[in-house]
Amino acid sequence: MNIQIFGLSKSFDTKKAERWFKERRIKYQYVDLASKGLSAGEYKSIRRCLSYDALVNTDCRTYKDEYMAYLTPDAQEEKLLLHPEMLRAPIVRNGKDATVGYCPDVWEKWE
Repeated sequence: MNIQIFGLSKSFDTKKAERWFKERRIKYQYVDLASKGLSAGEYKSIRRCLSYDALVNTDCRTYKDEYMAYLTPDAQEEKLLLHPEMLRAPIVRNGKDATVGYCPDVWEKWE
């Protein structure tokens, strides 16, 4: 199992996800979305499993400031890579599988 947690340091769900894996002694790699973001390849891999609507937090301030609702889908995805704070956190990835949010029922099936 190769777990990656893409999260935000102030996100309670990210902290809960980290705690869930620590309690089960499952090793994971933590990536801070605010400082590191997602690479284009990581984003494509995650998008194969999750929809754009599931990944994007439309309530965040940056989403409104960047006028994301008025952009074409390709332009939205480019802006999303530039502003990773618009992503919902945590995004947990295990190889080709991915979840967004706190999903322990799905993670148990990965073991």
